[in-house]
Amino acid sequence: PSNPSLQRTRLRSPLNSISLGRERRQLTLMSYDRADWHSGGDFPKDLSEEAGGTHIGMFLAWAIHNDLHGDLHREGSPEEVRRVLARAMTGREFLFKCCDGKFWDDDLSPEGNAFAKRYYRTSGSPTYFMDYDRVLAEDLPSNYHVQDTWANYDLIAPVITGRFRSFQRRKAPLWRRLLGRT
Repeated sequence: PSNPSLQRTRLRSPLNSISLGRERRQLTLMSYDRADWHSGGDFPKDLSEEAGGTHIGMFLAWAIHNDLHGDLHREGSPEEVRRVLARAMTGREFLFKCCDGKFWDDDLSPEGNAFAKRYYRTSGSPTYFMDYDRVLAEDLPSNYHVQDTWANYDLIAPVITGRFRSFQRRKAPLWRRLLGRT
């Protein structure tokens, strides 16, 4: 990140530590996903390990483009956020440069986390992974073969946006939903 004092570090304890300026806090963070979780086992031998983070990067790029990224990146990675917004850096590049290949709850705003907890999961319906596979990986040998391009982002982003809008409608008060004011 632009500000190394905001980098996450893993400790040997079950808690994670984030250095926020001079203040050091112990926080329990929730990990949504990590590229290294995908690069072992039956991961395609013909791909780089970074391909295990393409799906994460697409979601992060969408969060940044929808102003749902967390304060960690607003304060610690503003130049990289600007580069993602300008499409000069992909979400996967951001994931590896600013997040060490790991997607944590502090990467998102509170609203972004509320949505990710419902959508960025492996069970239930619909899930981000179902949409990602259907939209981007249907004719590929695996979902890891999806290319890290803005053209692919442009295919998945409207789907995520639609899911986000549905999420917002469901959480709106009943009177707003009945009056169509969501």
